[in-house]
Amino acid sequence: MFFKKSVFNEKMPYLLKRQQIIKAVRKFFDARNYWEVETPILQISPCMDTHIHAFKTGYKDISLEEKQGFYLHTSPEFGMKKLLSAGCERIYQICHVFRNTDNTKQHSPEFTMIEWYQAGLSYEGLMDEACALIDACALAVEDCKLDKAKGWKRISVRECFTQYAAIDLDMYLHDLGGFKAAVRAKGLHVADDDEWDDVFHRVMLEYVEPHLGHDQPTVLYDYPACMAALARLKPQNPDYAERFEIYINGLELANGFGELTDAEEQRRRFVHEMDEKERLYGERYPVDDGFIAALEQGLPPCSGIALGVDRLVMALTGAQHINDVLWHPVEIF
Repeated sequence: MFFKKSVFNEKMPYLLKRQQIIKAVRKFFDARNYWEVETPILQISPCMDTHIHAFKTGYKDISLEEKQGFYLHTSPEFGMKKLLSAGCERIYQICHVFRNTDNTKQHSPEFTMIEWYQAGLSYEGLMDEACALIDACALAVEDCKLDKAKGWKRISVRECFTQYAAIDLDMYLHDLGGFKAAVRAKGLHVADDDEWDDVFHRVMLEYVEPHLGHDQPTVLYDYPACMAALARLKPQNPDYAERFEIYINGLELANGFGELTDAEEQRRRFVHEMDEKERLYGERYPVDDGFIAALEQGLPPCSGIALGVDRLVMALTGAQHINDVLWHPVEIF
């Protein structure tokens, strides 16, 4: 489908501001001595997340007996961590990523991500840096819709459950039955075969996320350990993980971690995630043994984060649909 001129003219104000944001991003990282890197889009393993689905490509002959499938990456994370294990210390990447889901007001199957990592940077330091990047982008945008006067709010997941859902999360971290009962008592549907994270996400969607980032941009931090993904557990409280997300106007923009560096623990988590994926969706992705080998070689203590460019543009410009801020023609979806 061709790109209608009338559609392009409607998008132009947002696309010009998008350029201001991209320039601000590169200026921000240049000032902090980051290297801009490029890692392969084609991957043996696209991700190890239960609920993220990838696009599969064709096959490449490896031998007469074996054919290996490839996927479009859902994030450049594995490739970037391989660079960290090889000796890079401050790296960022602006790239297209692909997730096999519906095109909605807030999500496109192909979208742009900023991902960055710094060796030796603490979890709290990464929060500071992510907020500073968004502030710098807001300053670069004409007629920015982000109200910076109120500053940033930081609130833990546990505090949110208490404040917005009246649930003491600590009581149910190891008690699925009690957690289900508490959520059912609030009138939410809970299935008999729901796992802990299913119940958690239901409370987040119904009670927590509608309150996040409306009065001021918000950092939601310290997720339960079972939601750690690729994050390390908090040394002082291993029931929770060094994971945070950023919300503006109820829209989740970024997901950051104090990164897990233990190869054996990472493989265990990957197997668990893929077991869950197979249970729920009937598919699983292969583990990237090269990534595990990179962890075994030695991933330095580091923190990293992925931030959606398109959603950031929406938040700073007031665009109501993600298609308004994308360069490609909306007709392809």
